Amino acid sequence: MSTTIILDCDPGIDDALAIAFAAGHPGIDLAGITTVAGNVGLDKTTANALAVASFVGAANVPVTAGCAAPLLRPARHARHVHGESGLGAAVLPPPRRAARDGHAIDFIISAVAAAPGQITLVATGPLTNIALALRREPRLARWVRDFVIMGGSAGRGNVSHAAEFNIWADPEAACVVFGAGWTVRMIGLDVTLRARATAAVRSRMGEFGVLGADLLLPALARYADPSSAAPGGRSPGSPGDREPAGDPPVHDVCAVVSVVSPGIFTYTPASVQVETTGRLTSGMTVTDFSPAIIPNAAVATDIDVTGFWDEVLRTYAALAAGLR
Repeated sequence: MSTTIILDCDPGIDDALAIAFAAGHPGIDLAGITTVAGNVGLDKTTANALAVASFVGAANVPVTAGCAAPLLRPARHARHVHGESGLGAAVLPPPRRAARDGHAIDFIISAVAAAPGQITLVATGPLTNIALALRREPRLARWVRDFVIMGGSAGRGNVSHAAEFNIWADPEAACVVFGAGWTVRMIGLDVTLRARATAAVRSRMGEFGVLGADLLLPALARYADPSSAAPGGRSPGSPGDREPAGDPPVHDVCAVVSVVSPGIFTYTPASVQVETTGRLTSGMTVTDFSPAIIPNAAVATDIDVTGFWDEVLRTYAALAAGLR
């Protein structure tokens, strides 16, 4: 039996790989893709979502554009990580369709309201769309089957010493989302930094025909991993010129894998509060695992890396066979 998901994303290299996994896994019914500004601007995240969906055989999945800027702050981006296009060195055929009319917020609310308890909402970008959807329709928190994010960290960040990019890009939105009364399944840097596309993994991807040659490998080849120290001693999160990392982590793929293979991750109940005012800690997900707290999140604290890549590569292999 498949799980129906809506993927709210900001493609972005690892978002693109997450779309490919969602499109290729037999246990996922991808009901819609919504886009938000993040890794690159909204025009590019939307164009990338359309192009990737078409390339991986999901041309019938509706793509709806959402918010072009955070709730209260200027737009931030990660072009130094994902390249000017957002897809690294991957160059895909232009999509033959446009995004659907309307706004991502309306799409999310209407789709979930029409099927209460049946749709899992997965967010792999800044949480602006989700926060505004909750503000407009607070019952969304009760209507979803599950809510999963790639974002945050119980430890150090990747865009600053305290904050992970998706939360840092719109901390006010993240604050709304964590306070909405649901349990946020937080797949953060604590586990995603271990899901690295090693040389052995990339070698397997080279066997996947056009999927590997045109999307997976060229995208990963230009993925400048901000979690590793950059040349010249710059600390993680410094926005200067970077060399692509040898083994880039595929953060966003983890969130989608967790929907169909939750046993790959170990979760710990926690209270997560988002710092919005700290000069040095804005965007930090302050995570309390103490037994006395009332949890608002299930935080992924461990990952079966071998099981993760077995699932991902098996799905990509099947998807690639279909593309041939």
